Amino acid sequence: MPEEDAAVTRRLAATIAAHESWAHTTDRSARTAPARAALQARFEREVDPDGTLAPDERARRAEHCRKAYFARLALKSAQSRRKAAAFTRAAADADAELAASGGGAA
Repeated sequence: MPEEDAAVTRRLAATIAAHESWAHTTDRSARTAPARAALQARFEREVDPDGTLAPDERARRAEHCRKAYFARLALKSAQSRRKAAAFTRAAADADAELAASGGGAA
């Protein structure tokens, strides 16, 4: 399990570093502006790969593309939560069945 310990240590160190970094960031919006611009450019390239649309039309289509992207993420998240809840219920049912039959740890 040493590699698991190393992974946990790296993850905790990265979390600490991220919190320290954000604690010293005075303008959060300015810090994330390049990422937002890059994501917007991605959506614009997706809807107008040749750059032939008028800027207002490209922006309108890119906005719909962005909304579809985030709606897709929300759908996947809901599906994942639903699946996790089903597994949790199944595990609880199995534990109850095992306890009712007198098996399992006390």
